[in-house]
Amino acid sequence: MSSLHSSAASGGSSSVIAATSGTSGSAGSGESAGGSSVTEQITAAITQAIVERRLMPGTKLVEQQLADIFRCSRTLVRQALNQLSRDRLVKLEPARGAFVAEPGVEEARQVFEVRKMLEAAMLTDLCQHVTPTQVRQLRAHLKQEREAVRRTDVPGRTRLLADFHVLLARMQGNAVLAQILTDLLSRSSLIALMYQSSHSAAESQAEHEALVEALEARDKRAVLRLLDTHLGNVEANLRLNPRVQDLKAVLQGEPAAVAKAPKSSMGKRRSAAPAAAPAASTTTAAAKAAKATTPTKANNAAHRTAATTAANAAATTAAKATLKTRA
Repeated sequence: MSSLHSSAASGGSSSVIAATSGTSGSAGSGESAGGSSVTEQITAAITQAIVERRLMPGTKLVEQQLADIFRCSRTLVRQALNQLSRDRLVKLEPARGAFVAEPGVEEARQVFEVRKMLEAAMLTDLCQHVTPTQVRQLRAHLKQEREAVRRTDVPGRTRLLADFHVLLARMQGNAVLAQILTDLLSRSSLIALMYQSSHSAAESQAEHEALVEALEARDKRAVLRLLDTHLGNVEANLRLNPRVQDLKAVLQGEPAAVAKAPKSSMGKRRSAAPAAAPAASTTTAAAKAAKATTPTKANNAAHRTAATTAANAAATTAAKATLKTRA
């Protein structure tokens, strides 16, 4: 909860997502304006901590601890947690309490599917009437992104990269659209934490730069192509298809690749091995020849002696051939 301590003490840094989330719910008709404000502050602080990846999925949110941090009653904390539960950022479990949500694989896929549809429609419309003032706003935001990426400000750059999409939605002048996208982006942050996104901040920032260039040129095809690439890259780098471990390999300490390899691949491994020395291959052939001459009755000493003599002769011949080759 230390991440919430810092946000509560300083009021938190500005965030489009946190500001939008803080106004998404109502504290209830019986609450005063002050109580409503505290509830919104708690909601915004937890949302921002999730977006900035400071609160991990599955983290327990203790009511009394939150009440101490924000110096308020547990009733106000409970209202904030209920709001976050409606936003699918917190899971409330009977007799256990509140936990930061842990999105499933199918939910993760659905979130990105909805984002692609929603943001494609949004940018198609924005592309037709984007103004020079709006482009300047976007470029100012991109400058903040670049600086945060350059100084390795992980919470700051994560927040700014998410805020870029909400800023685009707000330029539509549609508060409902901005709120829906805010909720989806907050859930996307949880998904990235759950499934270890490897999509680097620098890559996302560069893709944002390209999107603004295409918007300024009002090139609708380029905008849609770049958006699809951008969201596709983020989703593709999530580990939504975790590798199924081979139980025997895990418990017995066998290398997983060998334990899981099909016969054909194992055959390729054998064929890829370096070729044996000529003497070794010749000796092997001699041994096979000796084995072929071995009689079926193992108790016949004469036959065994003959087979051994033949094997020795073949080995001697092979050794002479090797020496001749080396000479």
